[in-house]
Amino acid sequence: MNQNWLVTAFFFGLLLVILYVAVLILSPFLEALTWAGILAIIVYPVYAWLNRLLRGRATAAALIVTILITLVILIPAFKLAGFLSDETVQLVNTVRGLANGGGLEAWKQEPWVESLLGYWESITDQVGTLGIDLKTAAVQAAQVSSGFLVPRLSGVAQNVFLFAINTLIALFSLFFFLRDGREFCAKVGRLVPMDQQKQKHLFSNIVNSIIAVVHGCVITAMVQGLLAGLAYWALGVPFSVLWGVVTFFAALFPIGGSALVWIPASVYFFLQGDYVRGFILIGWGVGVVGMVDNFLKPIFIGSRLRLPMLFLFFSIIGGMNLFGVLGLVLGPVIFALLAALLDLYVQEYGKA
Repeated sequence: MNQNWLVTAFFFGLLLVILYVAVLILSPFLEALTWAGILAIIVYPVYAWLNRLLRGRATAAALIVTILITLVILIPAFKLAGFLSDETVQLVNTVRGLANGGGLEAWKQEPWVESLLGYWESITDQVGTLGIDLKTAAVQAAQVSSGFLVPRLSGVAQNVFLFAINTLIALFSLFFFLRDGREFCAKVGRLVPMDQQKQKHLFSNIVNSIIAVVHGCVITAMVQGLLAGLAYWALGVPFSVLWGVVTFFAALFPIGGSALVWIPASVYFFLQGDYVRGFILIGWGVGVVGMVDNFLKPIFIGSRLRLPMLFLFFSIIGGMNLFGVLGLVLGPVIFALLAALLDLYVQEYGKA
């Protein structure tokens, strides 16, 4: 008995050590591998259909799907990056010109700039009666902010390079996940001490959760960005395409969402004295862009995950706080998996 216990303890101890070292080896690539796994689940029906069409040629089917996904991601990304870079350069040049004094006098003639300057002078005069030099404090705050931001901007190129490397790793891994994913899942299933029906139930919950969250968040954000971008363009907001893309990314966040962009845009109109376009943009943002979020997300996410909206809300926020952007998907998936495990617990142990 002592010898059997020692052998068992040694085996599991060695297994835990090897698993720990394996995780350390894979840790630089875990994010890319996770995105590859999520993408594989999303496009697996296409792979399965193509595999049947090619009469079981799994390697060819996985390669075709991977190439198509690469083209779908890279070609629009390059075109959009080139288009947005032009608008971004124009925006940067405009801001740089203002910072250097060029065009500053023309801007001072704008009604909303005159109003802001009037408010600023009034506030500084009132605060100055208390012995506080607000202008000096503002200059010092700007210097501190620039000192904080400028060193961090130097890492942007490095982050772009790392993003490109992670994208290549994810696409490379996607090929093997598609080709060998079913066999890998079967091997993992044999390690889980649970009957096949319950394993299938848990796996179905994970797949449904990932599909629901990706479809719900991405499609909703795309629709919101498109609708907001059309409004920016129709109302004459400068750099409307750029702000439409920014609205898409802002719409992915559960707090604020697309309103983080269209509210400042409407304020821009109000400060110019153009109240009609300001109210139109607010009405469009609340009545159309905002309603899309309230309408599509419950359809794509809430109904499929069967999670209360409150838990869904906190799972996304907490997931992003813990995992970063991946938490947008992993947070709801973990809560859906927890709900499935609790259901199994009730079935097994909840009977009186």
